[in-house]
Amino acid sequence: MNRLISVVIALAILVGVFFSTIFVVDQRQYAIVFALGEVKTVISEPGLHFKLPPPFQNVIFLDKRILTLDTPDADRFITAEKKNILVDAFVKWRIVDPRLYYVSFSGDERSAQNRMAQIVKASLNEEITKRTVREVISGERGAVMDGIQKKVTEEAKQIGVEIVDVRLKRVDYVDQINASVFERMKSERARVANELRSTGAAESEKIRADADRQRTVILAEAYRDAEQVRGEGDAKASQIYAQAFGQSPEFYKFYRSLEAYRASFKTRNDMLVIDPNSEFFKYFKNPTTGSSAPKK
Repeated sequence: MNRLISVVIALAILVGVFFSTIFVVDQRQYAIVFALGEVKTVISEPGLHFKLPPPFQNVIFLDKRILTLDTPDADRFITAEKKNILVDAFVKWRIVDPRLYYVSFSGDERSAQNRMAQIVKASLNEEITKRTVREVISGERGAVMDGIQKKVTEEAKQIGVEIVDVRLKRVDYVDQINASVFERMKSERARVANELRSTGAAESEKIRADADRQRTVILAEAYRDAEQVRGEGDAKASQIYAQAFGQSPEFYKFYRSLEAYRASFKTRNDMLVIDPNSEFFKYFKNPTTGSSAPKK
């Protein structure tokens, strides 16, 4: 019975030792094999692998995926204008040299993130101090991120890390100067609005003056054309009158006398003090005076 128990224990020990010599590497992980505390090998291919049982060899695993460094609070920086701004950024990174990464941080991801946060902050400070607020926010934001990524990438290579991307999430003024900035922006917008109003008023006066000039020219040309037509009409009428009255001079005298009577006696109350035997009433007394029989 004791022998059977001993055999079972021995088998259990052998099975335990056997299972301690195998390990599985996931496709999302690196495996670092240590031999007596020293890095023996780095395995990046997924699958089943073998090692010596502890304490001769042991294994730790590192994440191969793209990780995110996102600080919860924004950092304060000073621009080229000596203005304080708050910048919130995040970094996408991954381990590319597991051996160097482990030597640098002993496999502690928190220590690695703290180190990269320091690198990013230093790079942000270097890039932002060279630029104005306007350039950081809009004008050269892409250049700022490219410059930061370049500097961070160079630093990260020394700790076995690759920087995939660097982005600025938010750029804002500190609370102490927000009010003054808003007032300055308001004044600037008011100045631009006044300039636009002045420009619009000047353009309005210019358009109105041009319209008045065109109106005067059009009226003058219309009056000229009307007078020309009226003159031509009067000339034509005079020609017709001359031709008509030239055929009968006596009729012309009679017609002109009627015109004079019409002009003198427009109403019943009109009165003339004149000699009844005057030449003016010649046709009143004898309408046929001076008339002659029509010729055949």
